[in-house]
Amino acid sequence: MTSYPAPTGYAPSYSWIGAPTAFNGTNPLSGGDSSVENLNQWYSTGDQAYIIVASAMVLVMIPGLGFLYSGLARRKSALTMLWITMASFSVITFQWYFWGYSLAFSAQGTSGFIGDLKHFGLTNTLGAPSPGSPLIPELLYSFYQLQFCATTAAITSGTIAERGRVLPFLVFVFCWATLVYCPIACWGWNINGWGYKYGVKDYAGGGPVEIGSGMSALAYSFVLGRRQEKMMANFRPHNVSLIVLGTVFLWFGWLGFNGGSSFGANLRAVQACWNTNLTAMFASATWVLLDWRLARKWSMVGWCSGAISGLVAATPASGYCTPWGSIILGVVAGGVCNYATKVKYYLRIDDAFDIFAEHAVAGMLGLMANALFSATYIIGLDGVNTGIITGGWINHNYRQFYVQLAYILAATGWSFTISLILAYGINYIPGLHLRASEEAELLGIDDDQLGEFAYDYVEVRRDYLAWTPASTDPQKDEVNVPQQDRHGITQQKDMVMGKEPGEGSSQDSGEQHTGVGGDRHAVDFEKRQR
Repeated sequence: MTSYPAPTGYAPSYSWIGAPTAFNGTNPLSGGDSSVENLNQWYSTGDQAYIIVASAMVLVMIPGLGFLYSGLARRKSALTMLWITMASFSVITFQWYFWGYSLAFSAQGTSGFIGDLKHFGLTNTLGAPSPGSPLIPELLYSFYQLQFCATTAAITSGTIAERGRVLPFLVFVFCWATLVYCPIACWGWNINGWGYKYGVKDYAGGGPVEIGSGMSALAYSFVLGRRQEKMMANFRPHNVSLIVLGTVFLWFGWLGFNGGSSFGANLRAVQACWNTNLTAMFASATWVLLDWRLARKWSMVGWCSGAISGLVAATPASGYCTPWGSIILGVVAGGVCNYATKVKYYLRIDDAFDIFAEHAVAGMLGLMANALFSATYIIGLDGVNTGIITGGWINHNYRQFYVQLAYILAATGWSFTISLILAYGINYIPGLHLRASEEAELLGIDDDQLGEFAYDYVEVRRDYLAWTPASTDPQKDEVNVPQQDRHGITQQKDMVMGKEPGEGSSQDSGEQHTGVGGDRHAVDFEKRQR
Protein backbone atom coordinates (compact mmCIF):
# COMPACT_ATOMS: atom_id res chain seq x y z
CA MET A 1 0.00 0.00 0.00
CA THR A 2 1.43 3.35 -1.05
CA SER A 3 1.53 6.03 1.60
CA TYR A 4 0.92 9.58 0.40
CA PRO A 5 2.23 12.60 2.30
CA ALA A 6 -0.42 14.59 4.10
CA PRO A 7 -0.99 18.13 2.81
CA THR A 8 -0.28 21.11 5.00
CA GLY A 9 -3.96 22.07 5.28
CA TYR A 10 -6.53 20.28 7.45
CA ALA A 11 -8.71 17.68 5.74
CA PRO A 12 -11.68 16.25 7.66
CA SER A 13 -12.00 13.36 5.19
CA TYR A 14 -8.92 12.16 3.35
CA SER A 15 -7.51 9.26 1.36
CA TRP A 16 -3.92 9.18 2.57
CA ILE A 17 -2.55 7.11 5.43
CA GLY A 18 -1.84 8.85 8.73
CA ALA A 19 -3.10 11.94 10.52
CA PRO A 20 -5.42 14.54 8.96
CA THR A 21 -2.43 16.84 8.56
CA ALA A 22 1.28 16.66 9.24
CA PHE A 23 2.40 17.94 12.63
CA ASN A 24 4.81 20.86 12.38
CA GLY A 25 4.46 22.51 15.76
CA THR A 26 7.04 24.88 17.12
CA ASN A 27 7.78 22.59 20.09
CA PRO A 28 7.91 18.85 19.35
CA LEU A 29 7.74 18.02 23.07
CA SER A 30 4.67 20.04 24.07
CA GLY A 31 3.22 20.84 20.64
CA GLY A 32 3.85 24.54 20.76
CA ASP A 33 2.82 27.68 22.63
CA SER A 34 -0.96 27.65 23.00
CA SER A 35 -0.96 31.33 23.98
CA VAL A 36 -0.04 32.35 20.45
CA GLU A 37 -0.96 29.37 18.22
CA ASN A 38 -3.85 26.95 17.79
CA LEU A 39 -2.71 23.51 18.93
CA ASN A 40 -5.97 21.90 17.74
CA GLN A 41 -5.10 22.43 14.10
CA TRP A 42 -3.47 19.01 13.62
CA TYR A 43 -6.36 16.92 14.90
CA SER A 44 -9.90 16.04 13.93
CA THR A 45 -12.51 17.28 16.37
CA GLY A 46 -14.43 14.06 15.74
CA ASP A 47 -11.51 11.90 16.87
CA GLN A 48 -10.96 14.03 19.95
CA ALA A 49 -14.65 14.01 20.88
CA TYR A 50 -14.81 10.25 20.50
CA ILE A 51 -11.85 9.60 22.81
CA ILE A 52 -13.20 12.04 25.42
CA VAL A 53 -16.48 10.10 25.43
CA ALA A 54 -14.58 6.78 25.47
CA SER A 55 -12.65 8.00 28.52
CA ALA A 56 -15.91 8.69 30.32
CA MET A 57 -17.19 5.24 29.32
CA VAL A 58 -14.10 3.56 30.77
CA LEU A 59 -14.48 5.55 33.99
CA VAL A 60 -17.93 3.95 34.45
CA MET A 61 -16.17 0.58 34.70
CA ILE A 62 -14.81 1.52 38.14
CA PRO A 63 -18.19 1.79 39.92
CA GLY A 64 -19.24 -1.17 37.77
CA LEU A 65 -16.54 -3.24 39.41
CA GLY A 66 -17.69 -1.93 42.78
CA PHE A 67 -21.24 -3.13 42.15
CA LEU A 68 -19.98 -6.46 40.83
CA TYR A 69 -17.75 -7.11 43.83
CA SER A 70 -20.38 -5.84 46.24
CA GLY A 71 -22.91 -8.32 44.88
CA LEU A 72 -20.43 -11.19 45.00
CA ALA A 73 -19.54 -10.50 48.65
CA ARG A 74 -21.74 -11.00 51.69
CA ARG A 75 -23.95 -8.22 53.05
CA LYS A 76 -21.65 -7.38 55.91
CA SER A 77 -18.75 -6.56 53.54
CA ALA A 78 -20.71 -5.24 50.55
CA LEU A 79 -20.09 -1.52 51.05
CA THR A 80 -16.36 -2.01 51.54
CA MET A 81 -16.06 -3.40 48.02
CA LEU A 82 -17.73 -0.30 46.60
CA TRP A 83 -15.57 1.96 48.74
CA ILE A 84 -12.25 0.33 47.85
CA THR A 85 -12.83 0.55 44.09
CA MET A 86 -13.62 4.26 44.30
CA ALA A 87 -10.82 4.99 46.78
CA SER A 88 -8.30 3.26 44.54
CA PHE A 89 -9.39 5.64 41.77
CA SER A 90 -8.40 8.58 43.98
CA VAL A 91 -4.96 7.08 44.61
CA ILE A 92 -4.35 6.26 40.94
CA THR A 93 -5.42 9.71 39.76
CA PHE A 94 -2.74 11.24 41.96
CA GLN A 95 -0.12 8.63 40.98
CA TRP A 96 -0.83 9.02 37.26
CA TYR A 97 -0.65 12.81 37.43
CA PHE A 98 2.41 12.75 39.68
CA TRP A 99 4.66 10.41 37.67
CA GLY A 100 2.67 7.43 36.44
CA TYR A 101 2.02 8.71 32.92
CA SER A 102 5.62 9.76 32.48
CA LEU A 103 6.99 6.43 33.70
CA ALA A 104 4.72 4.50 31.36
CA PHE A 105 4.64 6.60 28.18
CA SER A 106 7.42 9.18 28.08
CA ALA A 107 8.92 8.85 24.62
CA GLN A 108 12.15 10.39 25.90
CA GLY A 109 12.85 7.35 28.11
CA THR A 110 14.95 4.95 26.05
CA SER A 111 15.64 2.12 28.51
CA GLY A 112 12.96 -0.08 26.96
CA PHE A 113 11.86 -1.05 30.48
CA ILE A 114 10.33 2.12 31.91
CA GLY A 115 9.99 5.77 30.89
CA ASP A 116 11.53 8.81 32.53
CA LEU A 117 10.26 11.92 34.34
CA LYS A 118 10.15 14.34 31.38
CA HIS A 119 6.36 14.44 31.82
CA PHE A 120 6.41 14.61 35.62
CA GLY A 121 3.24 16.33 36.85
CA LEU A 122 1.99 16.42 33.23
CA THR A 123 4.70 18.89 32.22
CA ASN A 124 5.33 18.91 28.46
CA THR A 125 2.02 17.08 28.00
CA LEU A 126 -0.18 19.21 25.80
CA GLY A 127 -0.67 19.38 22.04
CA ALA A 128 2.01 17.16 20.49
CA PRO A 129 0.85 13.94 18.79
CA SER A 130 0.40 11.18 21.37
CA PRO A 131 2.75 8.19 21.69
CA GLY A 132 -0.18 5.92 20.89
CA SER A 133 -1.46 7.56 17.71
CA PRO A 134 -0.98 10.75 15.70
CA LEU A 135 -4.77 11.12 15.60
CA ILE A 136 -5.06 12.64 19.10
CA PRO A 137 -2.93 15.03 21.20
CA GLU A 138 -0.89 13.77 24.14
CA LEU A 139 -2.99 15.60 26.74
CA LEU A 140 -6.06 13.61 25.70
CA TYR A 141 -4.07 10.40 25.45
CA SER A 142 -2.77 10.80 29.00
CA PHE A 143 -6.31 11.25 30.34
CA TYR A 144 -7.58 8.22 28.44
CA GLN A 145 -4.74 6.07 29.75
CA LEU A 146 -5.47 7.25 33.30
CA GLN A 147 -8.79 5.42 33.11
CA PHE A 148 -6.98 2.22 32.10
CA CYS A 149 -4.66 2.30 35.09
CA ALA A 150 -7.50 3.19 37.46
CA THR A 151 -9.68 0.36 36.14
CA THR A 152 -6.81 -2.11 36.56
CA ALA A 153 -6.38 -1.03 40.19
CA ALA A 154 -10.13 -1.42 40.76
CA ILE A 155 -9.99 -4.96 39.32
CA THR A 156 -7.16 -5.82 41.69
CA SER A 157 -9.05 -4.41 44.69
CA GLY A 158 -11.33 -7.44 44.75
CA THR A 159 -8.48 -9.35 46.35
CA ILE A 160 -9.22 -7.91 49.82
CA ALA A 161 -12.72 -9.38 49.88
CA GLU A 162 -14.15 -9.93 53.35
CA ARG A 163 -10.88 -10.01 55.29
CA GLY A 164 -8.52 -7.25 54.10
CA ARG A 165 -7.96 -3.79 55.56
CA VAL A 166 -8.41 -0.86 53.20
CA LEU A 167 -5.51 1.45 54.14
CA PRO A 168 -2.71 -1.08 53.48
CA PHE A 169 -4.28 -1.90 50.12
CA LEU A 170 -4.30 1.78 49.09
CA VAL A 171 -0.59 2.01 49.96
CA PHE A 172 -0.08 -1.14 47.91
CA VAL A 173 -1.98 0.33 44.96
CA PHE A 174 0.28 3.38 44.72
CA CYS A 175 3.41 1.24 44.81
CA TRP A 176 1.90 -1.35 42.50
CA ALA A 177 0.97 1.23 39.85
CA THR A 178 4.53 2.55 39.92
CA LEU A 179 6.42 -0.74 39.93
CA VAL A 180 4.05 -3.15 38.15
CA TYR A 181 1.58 -1.35 35.89
CA CYS A 182 3.86 1.38 34.52
CA PRO A 183 6.71 -0.96 33.49
CA ILE A 184 4.42 -3.45 31.74
CA ALA A 185 2.54 -0.62 29.99
CA CYS A 186 5.91 0.74 28.85
CA TRP A 187 6.97 -2.65 27.49
CA GLY A 188 3.99 -3.07 25.21
CA TRP A 189 2.80 0.46 24.37
CA ASN A 190 5.71 2.89 24.69
CA ILE A 191 7.42 3.41 21.34
CA ASN A 192 10.74 2.62 23.06
CA GLY A 193 9.44 -0.39 25.03
CA TRP A 194 11.19 -3.69 24.41
CA GLY A 195 7.87 -5.42 23.69
CA TYR A 196 6.78 -2.74 21.25
CA LYS A 197 10.05 -3.00 19.34
CA TYR A 198 9.91 -6.80 19.48
CA GLY A 199 6.57 -6.74 17.68
CA VAL A 200 4.15 -7.55 20.51
CA LYS A 201 0.49 -7.19 19.62
CA ASP A 202 -1.46 -5.97 22.66
CA TYR A 203 -4.37 -3.86 21.52
CA ALA A 204 -5.99 -2.61 24.73
CA GLY A 205 -4.09 -4.15 27.63
CA GLY A 206 -3.80 -7.92 27.87
CA GLY A 207 -0.46 -7.42 29.58
CA PRO A 208 -0.66 -4.40 31.91
CA VAL A 209 -4.41 -4.50 32.55
CA GLU A 210 -5.49 -8.14 32.57
CA ILE A 211 -2.38 -10.15 33.43
CA GLY A 212 -1.24 -7.31 35.69
CA SER A 213 -4.47 -7.31 37.70
CA GLY A 214 -4.99 -11.07 37.76
CA MET A 215 -1.49 -12.04 38.86
CA SER A 216 -1.22 -9.16 41.33
CA ALA A 217 -4.54 -10.13 42.92
CA LEU A 218 -3.33 -13.73 43.20
CA ALA A 219 -0.11 -12.63 44.91
CA TYR A 220 -1.95 -10.31 47.32
CA SER A 221 -4.48 -13.04 48.16
CA PHE A 222 -1.63 -15.43 48.89
CA VAL A 223 -0.10 -13.03 51.41
CA LEU A 224 -3.49 -12.07 52.85
CA GLY A 225 -4.46 -15.66 53.54
CA ARG A 226 -7.70 -17.56 53.29
CA ARG A 227 -10.96 -16.51 54.86
CA GLN A 228 -11.94 -18.42 57.99
CA GLU A 229 -13.19 -21.83 56.97
CA LYS A 230 -15.99 -21.83 59.54
CA MET A 231 -17.39 -18.67 57.94
CA MET A 232 -17.67 -20.24 54.50
CA ALA A 233 -20.68 -22.42 55.34
CA ASN A 234 -23.36 -21.93 52.68
CA PHE A 235 -21.41 -19.02 51.19
CA ARG A 236 -22.97 -17.49 48.10
CA PRO A 237 -23.20 -14.03 46.51
CA HIS A 238 -25.60 -11.92 48.51
CA ASN A 239 -27.13 -9.90 45.63
CA VAL A 240 -27.17 -11.26 42.09
CA SER A 241 -28.96 -8.14 40.84
CA LEU A 242 -25.91 -6.06 41.79
CA ILE A 243 -23.71 -8.54 39.93
CA VAL A 244 -25.79 -8.07 36.77
CA LEU A 245 -25.77 -4.27 37.20
CA GLY A 246 -22.00 -4.28 37.60
CA THR A 247 -21.56 -6.50 34.55
CA VAL A 248 -23.69 -4.17 32.42
CA PHE A 249 -21.66 -1.16 33.58
CA LEU A 250 -18.50 -3.05 32.70
CA TRP A 251 -19.82 -4.04 29.28
CA PHE A 252 -20.73 -0.45 28.48
CA GLY A 253 -17.32 0.77 29.59
CA TRP A 254 -15.53 -1.99 27.71
CA LEU A 255 -16.86 -0.67 24.41
CA GLY A 256 -15.01 2.56 25.23
CA PHE A 257 -12.04 0.56 26.47
CA ASN A 258 -11.64 -1.47 23.26
CA GLY A 259 -13.33 0.82 20.77
CA GLY A 260 -11.37 3.83 21.99
CA SER A 261 -8.03 2.02 21.68
CA SER A 262 -8.12 2.76 17.95
CA PHE A 263 -7.66 6.39 19.12
CA GLY A 264 -10.11 7.78 16.60
CA ALA A 265 -13.62 7.51 15.22
CA ASN A 266 -12.72 5.03 12.49
CA LEU A 267 -13.56 1.58 11.17
CA ARG A 268 -11.09 -0.17 13.45
CA ALA A 269 -13.02 1.17 16.44
CA VAL A 270 -16.24 -0.26 15.03
CA GLN A 271 -14.59 -3.61 14.31
CA ALA A 272 -13.17 -3.70 17.85
CA CYS A 273 -16.65 -3.15 19.30
CA TRP A 274 -18.08 -5.88 17.08
CA ASN A 275 -15.33 -8.33 18.09
CA THR A 276 -15.77 -7.43 21.76
CA ASN A 277 -19.46 -8.31 21.68
CA LEU A 278 -18.89 -11.52 19.72
CA THR A 279 -16.23 -12.78 22.12
CA ALA A 280 -18.23 -11.86 25.22
CA MET A 281 -21.47 -13.43 24.01
CA PHE A 282 -19.93 -16.74 23.00
CA ALA A 283 -17.91 -16.87 26.23
CA SER A 284 -21.02 -16.28 28.36
CA ALA A 285 -22.95 -19.00 26.54
CA THR A 286 -20.08 -21.46 26.95
CA TRP A 287 -19.72 -20.71 30.67
CA VAL A 288 -23.46 -21.12 31.34
CA LEU A 289 -23.55 -24.47 29.56
CA LEU A 290 -20.58 -25.74 31.56
CA ASP A 291 -22.20 -24.62 34.82
CA TRP A 292 -25.48 -26.28 33.82
CA ARG A 293 -23.77 -29.67 33.71
CA LEU A 294 -23.01 -29.41 37.46
CA ALA A 295 -26.35 -28.30 38.90
CA ARG A 296 -28.82 -28.59 36.02
CA LYS A 297 -29.65 -24.92 36.62
CA TRP A 298 -29.17 -21.87 34.43
CA SER A 299 -26.84 -19.56 36.38
CA MET A 300 -27.10 -15.78 36.14
CA VAL A 301 -23.79 -15.45 37.99
CA GLY A 302 -22.31 -17.90 35.48
CA TRP A 303 -23.54 -15.80 32.57
CA CYS A 304 -21.94 -12.68 34.04
CA SER A 305 -18.69 -14.53 34.75
CA GLY A 306 -18.56 -15.83 31.19
CA ALA A 307 -19.32 -12.42 29.72
CA ILE A 308 -16.52 -10.82 31.75
CA SER A 309 -14.02 -13.51 30.75
CA GLY A 310 -14.96 -12.88 27.10
CA LEU A 311 -14.63 -9.12 27.48
CA VAL A 312 -11.21 -9.64 29.04
CA ALA A 313 -10.07 -11.97 26.26
CA ALA A 314 -11.23 -9.40 23.68
CA THR A 315 -9.18 -6.64 25.32
CA PRO A 316 -5.84 -7.46 23.67
CA ALA A 317 -7.40 -9.03 20.56
CA SER A 318 -10.46 -7.04 19.44
CA GLY A 319 -8.48 -4.58 17.31
CA TYR A 320 -6.37 -7.28 15.66
CA CYS A 321 -8.47 -10.42 15.16
CA THR A 322 -11.04 -11.32 12.53
CA PRO A 323 -14.70 -11.73 13.59
CA TRP A 324 -14.60 -15.50 13.15
CA GLY A 325 -11.39 -15.61 15.20
CA SER A 326 -13.16 -13.63 17.93
CA ILE A 327 -15.94 -16.24 18.05
CA ILE A 328 -13.39 -19.03 18.50
CA LEU A 329 -11.67 -16.96 21.18
CA GLY A 330 -14.99 -16.50 23.01
CA VAL A 331 -15.73 -20.23 23.13
CA VAL A 332 -12.20 -21.05 24.27
CA ALA A 333 -12.14 -18.28 26.87
CA GLY A 334 -15.51 -19.26 28.32
CA GLY A 335 -14.42 -22.89 28.67
CA VAL A 336 -10.85 -22.43 29.85
CA CYS A 337 -11.67 -19.67 32.34
CA ASN A 338 -14.54 -21.73 33.73
CA TYR A 339 -12.17 -24.57 34.52
CA ALA A 340 -9.47 -22.13 35.66
CA THR A 341 -11.66 -21.18 38.62
CA LYS A 342 -10.62 -24.53 40.14
CA VAL A 343 -6.94 -23.61 40.18
CA LYS A 344 -7.30 -21.64 43.42
CA TYR A 345 -8.41 -24.79 45.24
CA TYR A 346 -5.31 -26.67 44.20
CA LEU A 347 -3.09 -23.70 45.09
CA ARG A 348 -5.07 -23.12 48.32
CA ILE A 349 -5.17 -19.38 47.58
CA ASP A 350 -8.45 -17.67 48.40
CA ASP A 351 -9.00 -15.69 45.21
CA ALA A 352 -12.51 -14.81 46.33
CA PHE A 353 -13.79 -13.30 43.07
CA ASP A 354 -11.77 -15.44 40.60
CA ILE A 355 -9.73 -12.48 39.40
CA PHE A 356 -6.93 -14.80 38.31
CA ALA A 357 -9.23 -17.04 36.27
CA GLU A 358 -11.30 -14.31 34.64
CA HIS A 359 -8.57 -11.72 34.06
CA ALA A 360 -5.08 -13.24 33.98
CA VAL A 361 -6.04 -16.43 32.14
CA ALA A 362 -8.43 -14.69 29.74
CA GLY A 363 -5.81 -12.00 29.04
CA MET A 364 -3.27 -14.68 28.16
CA LEU A 365 -5.74 -16.33 25.79
CA GLY A 366 -6.48 -13.03 24.06
CA LEU A 367 -2.80 -12.29 23.57
CA MET A 368 -2.17 -15.72 22.06
CA ALA A 369 -5.19 -15.29 19.79
CA ASN A 370 -3.36 -12.37 18.18
CA ALA A 371 -0.66 -14.77 17.06
CA LEU A 372 -3.23 -16.95 15.32
CA PHE A 373 -6.13 -14.77 14.18
CA SER A 374 -4.80 -11.21 13.77
CA ALA A 375 -5.15 -9.93 10.23
CA THR A 376 -3.40 -7.12 8.39
CA TYR A 377 -6.68 -5.80 6.98
CA ILE A 378 -8.20 -5.44 10.46
CA ILE A 379 -5.18 -3.50 11.73
CA GLY A 380 -5.32 -1.14 8.75
CA LEU A 381 -8.91 -0.11 9.40
CA ASP A 382 -7.73 2.85 11.49
CA GLY A 383 -6.10 4.50 8.49
CA VAL A 384 -2.86 4.94 10.43
CA ASN A 385 -1.32 1.46 10.59
CA THR A 386 -2.41 0.49 7.08
CA GLY A 387 0.27 -1.69 5.53
CA ILE A 388 2.65 -1.11 8.45
CA ILE A 389 1.79 -3.92 10.91
CA THR A 390 1.46 -7.48 9.63
CA GLY A 391 -1.08 -9.91 11.05
CA GLY A 392 -0.35 -13.28 12.61
CA TRP A 393 -0.51 -16.80 11.21
CA ILE A 394 -3.31 -15.76 8.86
CA ASN A 395 -0.73 -13.60 7.09
CA HIS A 396 2.05 -16.21 7.47
CA ASN A 397 3.72 -14.30 10.29
CA TYR A 398 4.65 -17.39 12.30
CA ARG A 399 7.17 -15.71 14.61
CA GLN A 400 4.27 -13.85 16.25
CA PHE A 401 3.54 -16.93 18.35
CA TYR A 402 6.77 -16.85 20.34
CA VAL A 403 6.73 -13.05 20.47
CA GLN A 404 3.36 -13.15 22.21
CA LEU A 405 4.43 -16.02 24.46
CA ALA A 406 7.56 -14.17 25.60
CA TYR A 407 5.48 -11.10 26.46
CA ILE A 408 2.98 -13.19 28.43
CA LEU A 409 5.71 -14.91 30.44
CA ALA A 410 7.44 -11.61 31.19
CA ALA A 411 4.23 -9.85 32.27
CA THR A 412 3.11 -12.85 34.35
CA GLY A 413 6.41 -13.30 36.16
CA TRP A 414 6.98 -9.60 36.78
CA SER A 415 3.49 -8.75 38.04
CA PHE A 416 3.28 -11.75 40.41
CA THR A 417 6.81 -11.41 41.81
CA ILE A 418 6.79 -7.65 42.39
CA SER A 419 3.27 -7.72 43.83
CA LEU A 420 4.28 -10.52 46.19
CA ILE A 421 7.30 -8.54 47.40
CA LEU A 422 5.21 -5.38 47.83
CA ALA A 423 2.47 -7.17 49.77
CA TYR A 424 4.95 -8.89 52.09
CA GLY A 425 6.86 -5.65 52.63
CA ILE A 426 3.78 -3.55 53.43
CA ASN A 427 2.46 -6.25 55.75
CA TYR A 428 5.55 -5.85 57.96
CA ILE A 429 5.19 -2.07 58.30
CA PRO A 430 3.71 -1.19 61.72
CA GLY A 431 0.08 -0.19 61.35
CA LEU A 432 -0.17 -1.51 57.80
CA HIS A 433 -0.79 -5.22 58.36
CA LEU A 434 -2.94 -6.38 55.48
CA ARG A 435 -5.51 -8.48 57.27
CA ALA A 436 -8.33 -7.47 59.58
CA SER A 437 -8.82 -9.26 62.90
CA GLU A 438 -10.81 -12.46 63.27
CA GLU A 439 -13.54 -10.55 65.09
CA ALA A 440 -13.68 -7.96 62.29
CA GLU A 441 -14.05 -10.72 59.74
CA LEU A 442 -16.89 -12.21 61.76
CA LEU A 443 -18.76 -8.96 62.30
CA GLY A 444 -18.08 -7.72 58.78
CA ILE A 445 -15.49 -5.50 57.16
CA ASP A 446 -18.10 -2.75 56.71
CA ASP A 447 -18.47 -2.47 60.47
CA ASP A 448 -14.74 -2.72 61.15
CA GLN A 449 -13.31 -0.50 58.41
CA LEU A 450 -16.09 1.92 57.45
CA GLY A 451 -18.67 2.11 60.21
CA GLU A 452 -21.29 2.31 57.47
CA PHE A 453 -23.36 -0.40 55.86
CA ALA A 454 -24.82 -1.17 52.48
CA TYR A 455 -27.90 -2.55 54.25
CA ASP A 456 -28.03 -0.91 57.65
CA TYR A 457 -31.23 -2.58 58.78
CA VAL A 458 -29.92 -6.05 57.94
CA GLU A 459 -26.55 -5.66 59.55
CA VAL A 460 -27.97 -4.51 62.90
CA ARG A 461 -30.41 -7.37 63.34
CA ARG A 462 -33.26 -8.88 61.39
CA ASP A 463 -35.69 -8.71 64.32
CA TYR A 464 -34.56 -5.20 65.25
CA LEU A 465 -37.63 -4.32 67.32
CA ALA A 466 -37.15 -7.36 69.53
CA TRP A 467 -34.35 -5.70 71.45
CA THR A 468 -34.86 -1.98 70.78
CA PRO A 469 -36.65 -0.25 73.66
CA ALA A 470 -40.01 1.19 72.70
CA SER A 471 -40.43 4.95 72.98
CA THR A 472 -43.07 4.41 75.65
CA ASP A 473 -40.64 2.40 77.77
CA PRO A 474 -37.40 4.39 77.81
CA GLN A 475 -34.32 2.80 79.29
CA LYS A 476 -32.01 4.82 81.45
CA ASP A 477 -29.17 2.40 81.06
CA GLU A 478 -27.42 1.63 77.79
CA VAL A 479 -28.91 -1.38 76.04
CA ASN A 480 -26.32 -4.14 76.07
CA VAL A 481 -26.88 -6.71 73.36
CA PRO A 482 -24.62 -9.79 73.60
CA GLN A 483 -22.13 -9.97 70.75
CA GLN A 484 -23.46 -13.29 69.52
CA ASP A 485 -26.97 -11.83 69.16
CA ARG A 486 -26.12 -8.70 67.20
CA HIS A 487 -26.75 -10.09 63.73
CA GLY A 488 -29.83 -12.26 64.14
CA ILE A 489 -28.30 -15.11 62.12
CA THR A 490 -28.00 -18.32 64.09
CA GLN A 491 -24.96 -19.65 62.24
CA GLN A 492 -23.00 -16.55 63.17
CA LYS A 493 -24.16 -16.94 66.74
CA ASP A 494 -22.80 -20.49 66.75
CA MET A 495 -19.46 -19.26 65.40
CA VAL A 496 -19.11 -16.61 68.09
CA MET A 497 -19.94 -19.20 70.72
CA GLY A 498 -17.21 -21.48 69.37
CA LYS A 499 -19.51 -24.04 67.76
CA GLU A 500 -18.90 -25.59 64.38
CA PRO A 501 -21.60 -25.26 61.68
CA GLY A 502 -24.20 -27.92 62.30
CA GLU A 503 -23.39 -28.24 66.00
CA GLY A 504 -25.95 -27.34 68.66
CA SER A 505 -29.67 -26.87 68.75
CA SER A 506 -29.68 -23.61 66.80
CA GLN A 507 -29.56 -25.58 63.58
CA ASP A 508 -33.03 -26.88 64.35
CA SER A 509 -34.57 -23.47 64.91
CA GLY A 510 -35.79 -23.12 61.35
CA GLU A 511 -33.66 -20.01 60.83
CA GLN A 512 -30.69 -21.68 59.16
CA HIS A 513 -29.69 -20.84 55.60
CA THR A 514 -30.96 -23.17 52.89
CA GLY A 515 -30.18 -23.81 49.26
CA VAL A 516 -27.19 -24.76 47.20
CA GLY A 517 -23.95 -22.86 47.76
CA GLY A 518 -23.24 -20.23 45.14
CA ASP A 519 -19.82 -21.55 44.08
CA ARG A 520 -20.72 -24.68 42.19
CA HIS A 521 -17.14 -25.46 41.31
CA ALA A 522 -16.22 -25.43 45.00
CA VAL A 523 -19.11 -27.76 45.84
CA ASP A 524 -18.13 -30.13 43.05
CA PHE A 525 -14.46 -30.02 44.06
CA GLU A 526 -15.21 -30.79 47.71
CA LYS A 527 -17.44 -33.71 46.78
CA ARG A 528 -14.69 -35.27 44.71
CA GLN A 529 -12.14 -34.77 47.48
CA ARG A 530 -14.18 -36.82 49.96
